[in-house]
Amino acid sequence: MTVRVISGLWRWRRNPLRRRTDTAETWFALLAAVLIVVGAPAVGVAVGTGVHDRLAQWVQDQRQARHLVTATVVRRVPHPPIDPDPETASARDAHHRVVATWRAPDGRVRTGPSISPRAVTPGDRFRLWTDARGRIVPRPMDLSTATSHAVLAGAGAAAATAALVEAVRRLVVWRLMHRRYTRWDQAWERAGQDWGRTGTGR
Repeated sequence: MTVRVISGLWRWRRNPLRRRTDTAETWFALLAAVLIVVGAPAVGVAVGTGVHDRLAQWVQDQRQARHLVTATVVRRVPHPPIDPDPETASARDAHHRVVATWRAPDGRVRTGPSISPRAVTPGDRFRLWTDARGRIVPRPMDLSTATSHAVLAGAGAAAATAALVEAVRRLVVWRLMHRRYTRWDQAWERAGQDWGRTGTGR
């Protein structure tokens, strides 16, 4: 794209039919091409790096604040009535609701509802994540997931930047063409309604 714009600019350089709008359009196209080729990736890298640093810090904070403990099943909780929707029913059946007891990191014993990753019976044990007070919390994010989110954020930022530059370029080109057509109309008005007739200009 950049090479094509530069060749077009060189072609207009010595063309006697060149107008100001032609030169402005070509120079702006060159600027837009440079921003898309160089600027958009730079924005993507900057955004991706920033997101990755923040998520990595968040992962570290979660690992420090969340604890994996062993819970013991007290009793199973029966499923609600049969759901006619197969999708929601499948999602519900993939988890096993139980009442369990576990020891919090601060030493206190807690009992409450929980979800077991597999079918269990009273007395079975399973692992769950809690905060420092023993309240159940989601599993902390891992670093690979944080990296994936950062890559997606960087790619999205680069694509959005390129799209914004292209939208601005199209808007500027539209404005230049509008100005060009306006000047043509003014030139036709100055030429008069009888331009081109036999005897005109004598």
